[in-house]
Amino acid sequence: MYLKYLIDENVDPAYPTQIRSKQPELSILVIGEPLTPTKGTKDPEILCWCEEYGFVLVTNNRRSMPGHLKEHLQNNQHIPGIFILNSSLTIGQNIEELLLIGEGSFPNEYQDQIIYLPLTF
Repeated sequence: MYLKYLIDENVDPAYPTQIRSKQPELSILVIGEPLTPTKGTKDPEILCWCEEYGFVLVTNNRRSMPGHLKEHLQNNQHIPGIFILNSSLTIGQNIEELLLIGEGSFPNEYQDQIIYLPLTF
């Protein structure tokens, strides 16, 4: 079973393109695409969407996301997880991390957590 990723609108478009080409079985959506939150949607609403549809959020938002997750959890809500990309890694290295995690994770393994990439280094 594969994780499902929702890519934040501020993440480089190379991420969904390359992940889709390397692992078509992974479900990858990007904020602003059909059936996802529209661009400009506030982070708390994005977390609610991820909870409702079972998507892990992939973002580079290190500053405000921990506070948003804390509020989300305090409201007795949950999220499949948040992965924060590492700006010290190349796009290719971050993508490899996401592919490995997406293919080799257990359901709910990252529930209610923020995971800072990389996991494998």
